[in-house]
Amino acid sequence: MISAAQFTPAWWLKNPHWQTIYPALFRTAAAGLHSSRERLTLPDTDFLDLDFYGQSDAPLLILLHGLAGSAQSGYISGLQLALSAAGLASVVINFRGCSGEPNRLARAYHAGDTDDLQFVYQSLRQRFPERPMAAIGFSLGGNVLLKWLGEGRSGIDLRAAIAVSVPLQLDVCATRLDSGWSKIYRAYLLGDLKRYMQDKRQYLQRQGLASEFDKLQQLGDLRNIRSFWQYDDLVVAPLHGFSGVDDYYRRSSARQYLKSIRLPTLIIQAVDDPFMTPAVLPSDDQLSASVVLELAAQGGHVGFIGGRKLLKPEYWLEQRILAFLSGYFPVR
Repeated sequence: MISAAQFTPAWWLKNPHWQTIYPALFRTAAAGLHSSRERLTLPDTDFLDLDFYGQSDAPLLILLHGLAGSAQSGYISGLQLALSAAGLASVVINFRGCSGEPNRLARAYHAGDTDDLQFVYQSLRQRFPERPMAAIGFSLGGNVLLKWLGEGRSGIDLRAAIAVSVPLQLDVCATRLDSGWSKIYRAYLLGDLKRYMQDKRQYLQRQGLASEFDKLQQLGDLRNIRSFWQYDDLVVAPLHGFSGVDDYYRRSSARQYLKSIRLPTLIIQAVDDPFMTPAVLPSDDQLSASVVLELAAQGGHVGFIGGRKLLKPEYWLEQRILAFLSGYFPVR
């Protein structure tokens, strides 16, 4: 089902770029949030860092951040505080290499990598067999979440899921970031990714991980990469087993999986999202009966900032997420 989101942007942030940029610049990691970090060793000997927050016996929300994000991202830590105040606990999955320390392998994470999420979920479910759970993903993390839910994996025992600002068609989004003001986001994200890859080369070399270092060396000089089409073709695809960028985008885009989702799922998208175009949005017949797509005319990318007072933002996403979760958990 497709419905209209009941969101009104702050009068001073009606532009989609301000909706996107303001929280990225001014919403830092939430003060007073002292999470507990645990390291999870993966089957391939790499690791993920998990950041827990909230009461140990409360329902547990699994949070997935976006590209180049982490548990320190303002939208993640702010949501953790809001969930805790409502009586819900949370755990953030910091994707490989996103917790402040390079991961041990040449590979990292990507928009279609659901195996790590599956392993984390199984580990959490084994540890907390009776604990009610749900999952929330933002941007790239939302794509991972929706793909995972639609793949038909057995044994997923979640009460609900929420995905926000999802790049449902990766090829469309990569092209959108090559035009207009969206180039600003492309430049920022690619700069961050290329710096990380350079730092990881040095890390792997210092650690004596020669075979992994060689894999990064074989990628060549990344400094001239100017688009996600190039980066995903030259870096993501070869490191993660795809034949090229087209294969990566085709197999990893989440829209094709929405029809197969059986879990109650809310997707929140803004039509003016500068990371994509309306072409990424599914039609009603591409959604399963369990999926609700809420469309807001405005909101930017992981923005959705309301409020009537100048420079006093209200983070509507947290309100909407808690309202949706109240149908599945006792929320204070």
